[in-house]
Amino acid sequence: MHLSQITPSIFSSLGLGTAEDSIGAGTSPMGREILFLIDGFGADVLETFASAIPNISRLKLHAIVNTAFPSTTATSLATLTTGTLPGVHGMLGYTVQVPRSGGRILNALKWDERVDPMNWQPVPTLFERAMAEGINVSHVAAKRYENSGFTRAVFRGAEYRGANLVTDLIAQTKDALRKTPSFVYLYMNDLDVAGHSDGVGSEKWLAALTMIDVMFANLVKEMPQGTRIWLTSDHGMINVGEKIIIGDDNPLLDNIATIGGEPRARHLYLSSDHDSAAARSDVASVWQEFLGDRVDVFTREQAVDSNLFGELVSADSLDRMGEVIAVPQGSVVLIDPTRIDKEGSMVGHHGADSDTETQVGLLTTTLN
Repeated sequence: MHLSQITPSIFSSLGLGTAEDSIGAGTSPMGREILFLIDGFGADVLETFASAIPNISRLKLHAIVNTAFPSTTATSLATLTTGTLPGVHGMLGYTVQVPRSGGRILNALKWDERVDPMNWQPVPTLFERAMAEGINVSHVAAKRYENSGFTRAVFRGAEYRGANLVTDLIAQTKDALRKTPSFVYLYMNDLDVAGHSDGVGSEKWLAALTMIDVMFANLVKEMPQGTRIWLTSDHGMINVGEKIIIGDDNPLLDNIATIGGEPRARHLYLSSDHDSAAARSDVASVWQEFLGDRVDVFTREQAVDSNLFGELVSADSLDRMGEVIAVPQGSVVLIDPTRIDKEGSMVGHHGADSDTETQVGLLTTTLN
């Protein structure tokens, strides 16, 4: 099962005629559906840390779900809300180079107002499609995300209900379910933040996990009878092992003009005098020879041929894609030398293609 199938299936259960039920959701029990997404909640957490999540652990495990590459929030949430893969929706990672911008990088989560969100991500969202057919769609998350370029690119169509306190998140979710048919997307990122700063399994991470479990228990108590809740995530997370700084006593910066992506999924853009398939192959060979089995390296052509971003790749996606793409294996991270302080201080990372990073659970319950 794939992340791209979840939202279309839930909307199909609510009567969206253009959406396909690929996960066996069936008909919505009472026309009220909640999709609760916990950022950074990998499938491995369900077993390894079950004692910390007694309430979530009571849910039925509907399936283990695979995310797209890269296993990162910007890409996964676009996949979730459009029902398409990255090669189609064009959200190819945390940061990518804006074509013909002189090397300017677009950070998908912070955005750049010089970039039109609707042009950058042109695929109609499931939220837009559902609202057009009379399904009430609400997006419940922190207030700071409401008017961001990323929200406009990926979540457009839903009524945004901003809330910063857990009690208010629950209250907004409950209020959003007053009318039927209704769909609520509820988002929390506390676990991801704790994982990045302190690592999976750390005291801070466990505190965040426990808080979310308690929040879920309180959410269940407040929702109307017959509401169906789905719980999933955008990616898992690993703790850092070996740190490699690109260009620090190694040849990895040779002919590289711009570094994009993130430490577990690098988009590499070559200098203007190396814009050819042969040049890309040469740079990829240097990376592969130096790093060996610590990294999988693709030229842009190889990435397309291997369906790294899906079987279909739009012209815009091809334009944004790194000319060379590096995917660390094991617990290796590739640090941008201009971002050593930030990237080097992180304990938890994601973005690559390991099972831990790419597999998330899809859990469900219908409230009696």
